[in-house]
Amino acid sequence: MKKLPENVSPYKRTPEFNETTVPSGLLKAHQTKEDVWGKIVILEGKLQYTISGPEIEILTLTENNYGVVEPTVLHKVKPLGKVRFYVEFYR
Repeated sequence: MKKLPENVSPYKRTPEFNETTVPSGLLKAHQTKEDVWGKIVILEGKLQYTISGPEIEILTLTENNYGVVEPTVLHKVKPLGKVRFYVEFYR
């Protein structure tokens, strides 16, 4: 799993989402702006995280395994049953 760079700091956080409240925009391919990183934090359950970089990477995120969103890289999520999560943004 990728890691956040050491020189970035959090500046924003989404509300908590679950399998029924996850915004539709997160379920389809989207990206952050240049220089904006994300950290997908799972509070309960599992979330499928698909990264569409040069190669497609599909990961299962859990409470012990967060997801890192790289700037401008297309990605999407999919709840795997009951889940609670939020996204933190870094610059």
